[in-house]
Amino acid sequence: MMMYVCQLKHLLPLLPILSPPPMAISTSISTSGCRQPHKFKLTFSSKCNLLPIFSLPCSNSRFLFANNSSYSSPIVAEESTHDHHLPVIELDLEIPDLTPKSENLNDFLCRLFRDPRSEELAFDYYQKVKGRPEFRPDKKTLEHIIRHLIRSKKWGSSFSVFEDFKSFDVQPDGDICCRLISSCIRARKFKITEGLLEVFGQNDDVSLLVFNSAMGGYNKLHMFSSTVAVYDRMKSAGAVPNSESYCRIMEAYIKIKDYEKVVTLFQEFESKKIDSSPFLARIYRILCESLGKMGRAFEALEFFRGMTKKGIMEEDTSVYTCLICSFASIREVKEAEELFREAEGKKILRDPEVFLKLVLMYVEEGLMERSLEIVKAMENAKIRVSDCIFCAIVNGFSKKRGLRAAAKVYEELISRGCEPGQVTYASVINIYCRMEFYSKAEMVFSEMERKGFNKCVVAYSSMVVMYGKTSRLREAMRLVAKMKERGCDPNVWIYNSLMDMHGRVKNLRQVEKIWKEMKRKKVLPDRVSYTSVISAYSRAGEYETCLRFYEEFRMNGGVMDRAVAGIMVGIFSRSGRVDELVKLLQDMKTEGTRLDERLYRSAMNALRDAGLQVQARWLQESFYKTM
Repeated sequence: MMMYVCQLKHLLPLLPILSPPPMAISTSISTSGCRQPHKFKLTFSSKCNLLPIFSLPCSNSRFLFANNSSYSSPIVAEESTHDHHLPVIELDLEIPDLTPKSENLNDFLCRLFRDPRSEELAFDYYQKVKGRPEFRPDKKTLEHIIRHLIRSKKWGSSFSVFEDFKSFDVQPDGDICCRLISSCIRARKFKITEGLLEVFGQNDDVSLLVFNSAMGGYNKLHMFSSTVAVYDRMKSAGAVPNSESYCRIMEAYIKIKDYEKVVTLFQEFESKKIDSSPFLARIYRILCESLGKMGRAFEALEFFRGMTKKGIMEEDTSVYTCLICSFASIREVKEAEELFREAEGKKILRDPEVFLKLVLMYVEEGLMERSLEIVKAMENAKIRVSDCIFCAIVNGFSKKRGLRAAAKVYEELISRGCEPGQVTYASVINIYCRMEFYSKAEMVFSEMERKGFNKCVVAYSSMVVMYGKTSRLREAMRLVAKMKERGCDPNVWIYNSLMDMHGRVKNLRQVEKIWKEMKRKKVLPDRVSYTSVISAYSRAGEYETCLRFYEEFRMNGGVMDRAVAGIMVGIFSRSGRVDELVKLLQDMKTEGTRLDERLYRSAMNALRDAGLQVQARWLQESFYKTM
């Protein structure tokens, strides 16, 4: 094999991208003005033809090993020891300056940038030659540089390129600028984005495009306050907003729920009569949604009908969804149903929120049978009845028609193939427990566990309360232990039920343990908690402990009710604490709490036995007529 070895300058950086045909000399680079001779080492082999070295810029001293064209690529390395085994002929030759002319440097760089293997080298070479006074990058060169920055994610190099934009007073096309802006935002390089906007914003040809691109990018990241800042910056820079600008800023304001600002921007947009065909439908959709959120559904409907007549937004799903939800929220049944039938006929309703809003409207209006028609419409549209809709219907029937009607509609929907979720299961278990259908409640709870819904505190609460009512203390404790194993912490209802159950059997040790656990878990006791624990200690005759919990209850702002009052009247009467009893009765009078006949007789007897006739007459005047 023959190798052609050359000692040259600035050869290594450009070698990988210059490989001319065999037996040919590249003429893409000018040869002029080199005055210093350079030494060649030629190494010959008997089986290869000579491959002439191709023209390259000369700079630092390096060694080049140029293979025959049949080899994959030239080899570049420092001179190695094995080269001394080859025959070497030293020639003194004058090599001309191989640096391209300044007017050809842009073409040269563009060719390098086109090849992915050499674009990194091209960028490095651009960094070296940009300092030459005769070099001026043109538009295509800058576009290649931007594409390279985006592909290689060299965001740190962007600042130096920005300065080049300013110094050379050359700017690429708007599309390339927009790509760079959006890429920086996607990469979360917000400081670089600000620098780009500063550079591009001074160019009237691209400023509006890059500002719009920045607003769109920030909206995709849900950085709506940044979108507003870019819009204000755009106006300060003197750029006149177009339809895309208004669309982007209106999108931002509706997301931050500033609906008034959306309407103001639309009025400004409409007054300017901007050509807005690509964004007009979206702008009106945002307007209709904002008006709907503001409770101005009829105005939104008027805009929608007007645009429909013009052939805009005829089958816009989001507008129908917004309008139906708006009318359903203000319980305008006629308009909501009319829009629903329109959308149903066009088969464009796919959002479960629409169906949920209609169901809630029918529940509030007491039109329960129509809520079942919504289920039928969902079945026809092959949309799954969600757990929220299922639960809303069941709870609606419970509220408007009673527990039996709710249980019946639940079983009917199950027979129609609707699948309950965790929320529906919890509601139905509560309904069955209140109806005292305990076996059905346990059956539904077991089914719920089999389907993997084993962390629902509400369902556990209903089951624990049920076990308390049926005096099944052991099952209740076992269920609480199971829920703790599953990582589900008891709530105040469960703790109240457990304290009530243990209090009924006078197991004060367990009552105290549960109370301390409740405090340790930072579960705030409510009025029922204090009622349960006071009642437990009252049954055991520990009146001092009852009084301590009662004082704590009052100090924590507890409001008197008949349950607490009844227990404390009995405690004060039986323990002969007449002064505390009078104070309690005065508090009850002030807070409007009524006594039942049993407690009234108990308090009256305690006052008379203590000889407090005046207080007895006051009790009679204050409470007897209100019983």
